[in-house]
Amino acid sequence: MRRRPFLFALAAPNYSAARRTVDGVETIRLGDAARGTTVSIVPTIGNMAYEMLVKGHNVLHFPFPSFDAFRRKPRMAGIPLLAPFADRLDEAAFYANGRRYAFDRAIGNMHFDSAGHPIHGFLTLAADWQVTRLEAGAGGAEVTSRLDVSRRPEWMRQFPFPHTIEITYSLRDGGLEVRTRVANKASEPMPMAMGYHSFFQLTDLPRERWRASLAARTEWPFDAELLPTGRTRPLRELVPDPADFALAGRAFDNNFGGLVRDGKGRARFSLRGARQRLDVYFGAKFTTGEIYSPADGAFVCFEPMTAINNGLNLAHRGVYKELQSIAPGGEWRESFWVQPSGF
Repeated sequence: MRRRPFLFALAAPNYSAARRTVDGVETIRLGDAARGTTVSIVPTIGNMAYEMLVKGHNVLHFPFPSFDAFRRKPRMAGIPLLAPFADRLDEAAFYANGRRYAFDRAIGNMHFDSAGHPIHGFLTLAADWQVTRLEAGAGGAEVTSRLDVSRRPEWMRQFPFPHTIEITYSLRDGGLEVRTRVANKASEPMPMAMGYHSFFQLTDLPRERWRASLAARTEWPFDAELLPTGRTRPLRELVPDPADFALAGRAFDNNFGGLVRDGKGRARFSLRGARQRLDVYFGAKFTTGEIYSPADGAFVCFEPMTAINNGLNLAHRGVYKELQSIAPGGEWRESFWVQPSGF
């Protein structure tokens, strides 16, 4: 990608936060000089983090030579937000507060999979994110951006709950924290089914030699159209030892639950190479997640989610009991963390 000089930069003795232009697009770069780590975000393309360089190694999968190439043929990469719902729904509608809300296909902003199911919401590539804070100090570097969903009528037509989303990327001690704040401006509870489709990679071994671990006890098996059946099974029926398994010869597209948490309420998912390692921690309000990794791919997705696939509609039917909501005038806040080591 073509990089141009900084528009402006903030710097502390170790940490830095800068705006810069890449391929004609304004981006944000956070730096941790002591640990050789930088994180790059593009606010006008979904506020997506597309690069986390650790001593020159990008641990985020973003296989595009330029933003132009990405825009010509976009597909999931980096750390995209899935909102206002994560992954699939089983009909072109969702349910909330006892009502059915049908999507308007004519608007053209919804995504559908090969079976015709709505997928990944409609905010993944939103250009309306506004940077509200950019700073670097002795304790780290961070950037906060805000999206007001109520400002676009076409978004409100599809999901008529006015709300704002704030994402803060915070780099400190060589690790990245992604903090999310959602404020419900509606007069009724807003269902919370968002998530992140985070793509990770290692560079010291090929994918077939990576090992992984999942901090979960159960799986929500999918049917032939990749929708939860409504039943659960022990995760050990998918992988005999979820704490340590090989990726070689295996493909994953699996929704899990029953997260195993540490004393801080975080669930740790790990990817390991020869020496390189990534630990991804889900905060307590990310109650479920997914592992996605095609056998012929070069990445693993550990996806923090607030609800299982089709959670909005399964909750309406009484099948899924853990759907979260935000009270009128209330807020939802949570983080996940990416911690590299061995680089």
